[in-house]
Amino acid sequence: MSGALPQGACDCHCHVFGPAAKFPYAEPRSYTPDDAPLDAYIALLDRLGFDRGVLVQPSAYGRDNRAMLDALTREPKRLRGVGVGGAELTAATIKQWHSNGVRALRANEFRRDGKPYYQNGVGLKDVEPHYALMAELGWHLQLWIDTRDLPDLAPQLARVPVPVVVDHMGRLDYHHGTDNPGFQALLRGVAEGKLWSKLSGTYRLGATPPDYAQAKPFHDALVAANPKNLVWGTDWPHPRPEGPVPDAARLRDVFLEWTPDLAVRQAILADNPARLYDFPEN
Repeated sequence: MSGALPQGACDCHCHVFGPAAKFPYAEPRSYTPDDAPLDAYIALLDRLGFDRGVLVQPSAYGRDNRAMLDALTREPKRLRGVGVGGAELTAATIKQWHSNGVRALRANEFRRDGKPYYQNGVGLKDVEPHYALMAELGWHLQLWIDTRDLPDLAPQLARVPVPVVVDHMGRLDYHHGTDNPGFQALLRGVAEGKLWSKLSGTYRLGATPPDYAQAKPFHDALVAANPKNLVWGTDWPHPRPEGPVPDAARLRDVFLEWTPDLAVRQAILADNPARLYDFPEN
């Protein structure tokens, strides 16, 4: 490992699953994960050297956020959450989620061949009625998308009054290159401070382990654009990987190797997450 992590370092993208007997998965669903309960995740944070984590509601649970909310209730100082919901959410529910530690809603606009790739996703149009309350609470919108589709969503995203955080460096296969118009749109948004991105999911860009070298140009371009609007995450337990399941410690080390500037590390791993997810000051 290339140096210790800064105080307050945060894994900004992970999931908890199960136990399925207590928190059953949605029917239907796109994949069935192995149980990955809170205790296992906390052990991972301790092993990797992270003080904090952000639980993202996965599509295998659809709009049933109970597993995530249970975890937040059990680790209120260490964890924050990103929920999933649409028209069924009331203002009272959203405010209750806020008290539980939720700080965002996730919109799923990820497509393959023009069709949704995941079942149970909630689109931007479903989240839009909540924008005003999200802004009032200081929340953000997390966007799961293949960034090649980002330009087509520009009119919808222009109406979003809160920060928009794009998952996994835009999640386009590396062979499309950093000059791809969608990735360039992401870079411009990050540079202007209108968009954020997670420097996570290197393996989801089709890059080859253990070095994931093909993903480095995307990482480097985003860091050069604006390190103040970037965060990082493990994506543990790596649901539905398109290839071998990665090792979270290796993903951490790759990030550190690619991010040698200590001030940039401090921003991406600690300062930016504290601001974005409303963690208390140490």
